[in-house]
Amino acid sequence: MRSLGRDRSMCAWDDFAQSSLDARLSLAQAQSGQIPPFLLLSVPGMSAGQHRICSELWTRDRIAASSAERTRLDFRFDLTIRDKLRVGYLSNDFHDHATAHLLIEALEAHDRERCELHAFSFGADDQGAMRRRLNAAFHAFHDVAALGDSAAATAVHAAQIDILVDLKGYTRGARTGILMLHPAPVQVNFLGYPGTLGGDICDYIITDPFVTPLATAADYSESFAYMPHSYQPHGRTALGPPPTRAEVGLPEAGFVFCCFNQAYKLTPTVFDLWCRLLDATPDSVLWLLASDQAEGNLRGEALRRGVAPGRLVFAPEMKQSEHLRRLQLADLVLDTAPYGAHTTASDALWAGVPIVTCAGDTFASRVAGSLLHAVGLPELIAADEADYVAVALTLAAEPHMLQAAKARLRRNRPVTPLFDAAGYARSLQDLYDQMWRRCRSGAAPEPIWASKS
Repeated sequence: MRSLGRDRSMCAWDDFAQSSLDARLSLAQAQSGQIPPFLLLSVPGMSAGQHRICSELWTRDRIAASSAERTRLDFRFDLTIRDKLRVGYLSNDFHDHATAHLLIEALEAHDRERCELHAFSFGADDQGAMRRRLNAAFHAFHDVAALGDSAAATAVHAAQIDILVDLKGYTRGARTGILMLHPAPVQVNFLGYPGTLGGDICDYIITDPFVTPLATAADYSESFAYMPHSYQPHGRTALGPPPTRAEVGLPEAGFVFCCFNQAYKLTPTVFDLWCRLLDATPDSVLWLLASDQAEGNLRGEALRRGVAPGRLVFAPEMKQSEHLRRLQLADLVLDTAPYGAHTTASDALWAGVPIVTCAGDTFASRVAGSLLHAVGLPELIAADEADYVAVALTLAAEPHMLQAAKARLRRNRPVTPLFDAAGYARSLQDLYDQMWRRCRSGAAPEPIWASKS
């Protein structure tokens, strides 16, 4: 399955259908550890239930292998009443990373009289501004990068963490081996991985009713911990003035369709739709995130669909503040499927750019829809591919419709829940309090709902 990930990142699609079929066949054979769960998120036609099967198979042997060490460590927990709940966050992204940008304002807004926040970092210290800001946001910052899983788990236990929140899941650099040793009485899957971890790794997954409707509970090993609006936090980073189009390589005139999702999320089917939109919108361009590996292939794919390769414009990676400045130049963001926009979607909405999405039935495919609900623009959630094209074409062809959507977004941003970090922190604290009360009472995890802030 390694070639599946490499080919997707390169947008090398000659064997796309066959590789997707191979993934489904491998999953059906129920062999342990054959398909990394993260890779399956971008394979079309996979259900949330199949994602769970993949995670269960991926962890089955690993959990079994860790059981002896878990028994040796024999962690015991202090469940007595205390003044402050101790919540630990486990990640290697405590630096200038999308996860940190999403979460930082909610961390800073936590009630320090009720909750003591600890970071457990197994990533490098880049000594940057975000790292310093995160250090200030946490009560204690534990660098466990040099520790093995057992030693890192012991550090979590020694800090007497009540709730350990994993921000990585099965994304690059994850260390689920720490979680498998269960160093905290409550463990939570949050933000970094849009799906279930399988096994008994985590007790809860922080989500919302649009991303994971209650009827889908069987597709997740964790119990749902529902935020009242979107599960995703996002702050109010200052928006500087946009650059000129020329400064970012865009033509001076013409409609700008945009998708800054990573290349592995692009599929031939979605690209077909995008090329139809370009063909139907004269002088339009498609603004994509630069990728040395994928650019040539994407230009070739455009040519094969009758679209001039020069109508693809590639944007280099840049710091968040500069990225948000340039993003304001986009007219409309187009989502991908089945792995949709997450941070890129909320960034676009904060920058004042509408996004059109088509929600599927998996966590990874429904995040943009959740964000649109939370910002008061649910009409931009398409029912199917035909509706996706129709909604996008309407906005591209009728300037007054696009301006009305942008004006509504400008009005909604300051008052809707999506960008209310303080309200988000209060609801998140409510979920943590409920988790802890259930744990102390001996009750098993079950779906819980945060109060609306």
